[in-house]
Amino acid sequence: MNNKTQTKFLSFTAAAMMIGVSACSEKSSFELETYTVTPTSLSEIVTATGTMESVTSVDVGTQVTGIISNLLVDFNDEVTKGQLIAEIDKTVLQSELQSADATLASAKATYEYAKANFERDKALHNEKLISDYEFQTSQKDYEVARMAYEKAQADRVRAAKNLTYAEITSPIDGIVVSREVEVGQTVVSSMSVASLYVIADLDNMQVVGNVDEADIGQVKVGQNVTFTVDAYPDDTFSGSVSQVRISPTTTNNVVTYEVIVSTTNPDHKLIPGMTANLSIYTLQLEDAIAVPLKALKFEPMPAEKDSKLPEPKPLDRQAENSVWVLRNNQLVETAVTLGMKNSVYQQITDGLQVGDKVALQYHEIQSGKGDDAQKAQENPFMPKPPGSKKK
Repeated sequence: MNNKTQTKFLSFTAAAMMIGVSACSEKSSFELETYTVTPTSLSEIVTATGTMESVTSVDVGTQVTGIISNLLVDFNDEVTKGQLIAEIDKTVLQSELQSADATLASAKATYEYAKANFERDKALHNEKLISDYEFQTSQKDYEVARMAYEKAQADRVRAAKNLTYAEITSPIDGIVVSREVEVGQTVVSSMSVASLYVIADLDNMQVVGNVDEADIGQVKVGQNVTFTVDAYPDDTFSGSVSQVRISPTTTNNVVTYEVIVSTTNPDHKLIPGMTANLSIYTLQLEDAIAVPLKALKFEPMPAEKDSKLPEPKPLDRQAENSVWVLRNNQLVETAVTLGMKNSVYQQITDGLQVGDKVALQYHEIQSGKGDDAQKAQENPFMPKPPGSKKK
């Protein structure tokens, strides 16, 4: 290296050292971020999907075998409890009732005749005018006739009742959501009742929601719920949790639990089978005194580090929970009682009031103003960005 080159290098080095000394001489200062306590709404939501169902849904069937002779209601018809909705041909049922009437009349006549004979033979037997055998025979005939008469009475009651079953009425107030038969179709009564209609009460609906196992611990009976359905994307419906079922369902290694949400349906917009998107409010507080969660973790900085910082004033005794409140340019440690919280705020039930300024964190700021501070830290020997002007 020649003398000229060496001299130039030393000049560059001296300039760089001066820039470094200037940069190191810059001092950092701090400012305190605070939060002003105001009445706050706190909420926490668990989301889920579910299926709309009617709270009351009845399969209307028949208890007798026969041919459908008349259907008086159809899909979507509103019905009231006791309303006639279908009829089964009564020809066979009426003949069975007539046969039962005839059998009953015959059994009654036989019973009355056997009873009269028994009472006469009993008197004769008491006078020892007939043998024991004759009396016992008369007594047996009377008992057989009595039981046959009672059976005929029961058969007649059943035949009359079966005839009434030919007229099918609605068991509830509701809407016909399904019709399973046609006129002329034969329905057969067996161990399982033949279904004719499905009638649902659409005034009171419920959503069977599937809540993830990670969230189920937060869901409780009575919590408010809002939900939407795809059929009415601009409408928001409301309800409440009426049941949390503890039986799990596992699908593709994902465990969910059924949560029942009850809701009213005066406009009958909600119908069974719709998919509902649920928002379950596991936390819902209005006008609560609350602070950001980081206020509980704040640690004051000694005022010596920056003369502009407020002086910390700790509590005389240890508190289970506390925050630092800015009062008269002092950070005063204040004991607080905690309530509920969500992912952002912590409710304070005691210790703070509206208007208090609670410390959250410090922000470091560099001294120097605007472009002058930036220029002081720039190295003139560093390459300039493309397009910049060299001075």
